[in-house]
Amino acid sequence: MAKRKQLQKGSDETLVRGRILDAAFTAFRNSGYAAASTLEIATRARVSKRELYALVGNKQEMLIACISARARRFQVPAEFPLPHDRQSLAHVLTSFGMQLIREITDPTVIAVFRLAIAEAVHAPEVALALDSIGREATRAALRQIMSRAQLSGLLDGPPAELADQFGGLLWGNLLVSLLLGVAVQPNSREAASRARDATAAFLLLHPQPNEAAIPQLGS
Repeated sequence: MAKRKQLQKGSDETLVRGRILDAAFTAFRNSGYAAASTLEIATRARVSKRELYALVGNKQEMLIACISARARRFQVPAEFPLPHDRQSLAHVLTSFGMQLIREITDPTVIAVFRLAIAEAVHAPEVALALDSIGREATRAALRQIMSRAQLSGLLDGPPAELADQFGGLLWGNLLVSLLLGVAVQPNSREAASRARDATAAFLLLHPQPNEAAIPQLGS
C-alpha cells in the first residue's frame, strides 16, 4: 500500500511539473523571459509558488527544463544503424535531416528561437541555454553520425566540420526565413526533398576516401 501511494505521488508530481513547464513556456512566449514572473507562471499552472519552486525551481531552471525537453527530440534515434556503405550513410543522413527539419521548424521550437533573440540583451541566459542545451543536441547528433561513418571508412575529415557542412546544406536560408515569418513550416514532402538534396550535395563534396585516392583516367 505504501509503495502504491509513493508511485501515485510520483505520478501526480510529474503531471503537475508538466503543467508548470507548459505554463512557463506560455508565459515566456507571451510576456518575454525577463518580464514573466513566477507568480504569473504559478497562476497559469494553478499551483502555489511553493509548489512551483519545489517541483521545478526558479525561473532560470524552468527555462532550462523547457529547452531540455525539446532538445531531447534532436538526439540520434537508437534505431539508426551504423552505416556500412555509402547507401546506408545516405539513408541515415536523409532520415536524420528529415527529422531535424520536422522538429526544429515546429512552431513551438521557432518560438523558443524568437524568444532567445528577443531577450538577447535583457536576458542573455536564454540564448546561452538554447545554444548549450538545445542546439548542442543537434550538433552532437550529427557529429555522432559523422564519427560512425568515419569508423566505417565512408568519410574523411573532422566530424565537427563535416556536421557543420551538412547542417549548412540542409538549412540554407530556411531557418532565418522562418524566424522572420516570411516562410511556413515545410510539409513532409518538402522536408524529405530538402534532406535528400542536402545529402546528395554533401556526399558529392565528400567522396569515399579510397575512391578519392583513385586517379581518374586521362588525368
